[in-house]
Amino acid sequence: MKLLTLRTADGTKAVRQDGDTLTEIPGFSDVGALLKDPNWETTAKAANGATHALDGADLAAVVPSPGKIICVGHNYRNHIKEMGREVPEHPTLFAKYAESLIGPNDDLALPQESDTVDWEAELAVVIGKAGRRIPESEAAEHIAGYSVLNDVSMRDYQFRTIQWLQGKTWEKSTPFGPALVTKDEFTAGPLMTSAVDGEVQQSTPTSDLVFTPKFLVSYISTIITLNPGDVIATGTPGGVGHAQDPKRYLQEGQVLVTTIEGLGQLTNRVVKEA
Repeated sequence: MKLLTLRTADGTKAVRQDGDTLTEIPGFSDVGALLKDPNWETTAKAANGATHALDGADLAAVVPSPGKIICVGHNYRNHIKEMGREVPEHPTLFAKYAESLIGPNDDLALPQESDTVDWEAELAVVIGKAGRRIPESEAAEHIAGYSVLNDVSMRDYQFRTIQWLQGKTWEKSTPFGPALVTKDEFTAGPLMTSAVDGEVQQSTPTSDLVFTPKFLVSYISTIITLNPGDVIATGTPGGVGHAQDPKRYLQEGQVLVTTIEGLGQLTNRVVKEA
């Protein structure tokens, strides 16, 4: 099942994708709100609200306002190598905030303060059931599904200090969507790519993770309760612009396309922030 958040004249709506049609799930303003219903899966499957065409739909970030966005650094071996790091013993964690999220086809804001804006394709895990200290063997029960995210990074700000947050959560910089694909329809493994103006920059199977989604759910929930709608961005593979020689960064007018087979595609034009 694919769940999306649709912008309409009456506000955002949680919808289910049925082929080329989007069916509203009455009573829920977005996918994050839906996931707070303990029976969200049954509710979504049974929904028969108003319908909309998928073609031309104005989609918001699939979960527009997560309670937590927890990101993982250095989680693909080829990216660890290109950045000159050692394979970590434990996950490297940092946070994003909801203000950084944009929809799958929205413009990506190039800030006035940074000219080192880099792409980072990522597999996103969306939580569907709350839990603390979740055993890895039970972690799948807490995952609602998966989506596509690009952890666009302002490298100059990121490396000002040893703490990365200031380079990772700029306003309107993180495309997320288009859909939440439920866990029964997706398993980590398919190819993930990012391309700038049609030129592929990253291309790696999503199975090539150091720390798996189940492990991350277990590890993070040891630290803090994971709630429905929370998002874990699982890390980026090799091919980022900062590691190239010469270094390459996003420029005004370029189009960044992020794809994971089976999950969908983000297409975001880079525009100068007003």
